[in-house]
Amino acid sequence: MTTSPDPARAAESAGSPENGQARVVEQRGLYFDELEEGVVYAARPGRTVTEADNVLFTTLTMNTQALHLDAAWSAGQPFGQRLVNSMFTLSTMVGQSVTQLTQGTIVAQLGLTDVSFPHPLFHGDTLYTETAVVEKRLSASRPGQGIVTFEHTGRNQNGIVVARARRSCLMWTKEAHTP
Repeated sequence: MTTSPDPARAAESAGSPENGQARVVEQRGLYFDELEEGVVYAARPGRTVTEADNVLFTTLTMNTQALHLDAAWSAGQPFGQRLVNSMFTLSTMVGQSVTQLTQGTIVAQLGLTDVSFPHPLFHGDTLYTETAVVEKRLSASRPGQGIVTFEHTGRNQNGIVVARARRSCLMWTKEAHTP
């Protein structure tokens, strides 16, 4: 059985303009050591949410809430239209941060707290997410790893906050993850 080379090392040794090979840069998130408390990371581009997104997510997760599925019934409710499923909003908000912050550098998600949806998201709205690092500490029981608390804030295209959540993740340090 052969093992594949470490992607980071493969990328570094892939070549250089001097020897006629293109340099390869692999996209990844940030390691524990690279994340800074108090910094806000803005995920761009935003994600425009469609009716299909909402209906598919809602039915895949077996959520039969009429506020997400029944346009006629929802028209008579306080917002006058269907609402985007809040779990879709939460999932998308967290997902928007992955490429920039945790892609390949996370060990595990530990939990979500303080989740709120202060304003609904509607079909056709665009979700933009900012993520702040609010706390970080090295793990006492897992050498080479640290716990980071992120605060995700989702806003629609008008800047109105539609969701907030705190998320704790176990992250690799660069030294421990790089062979």
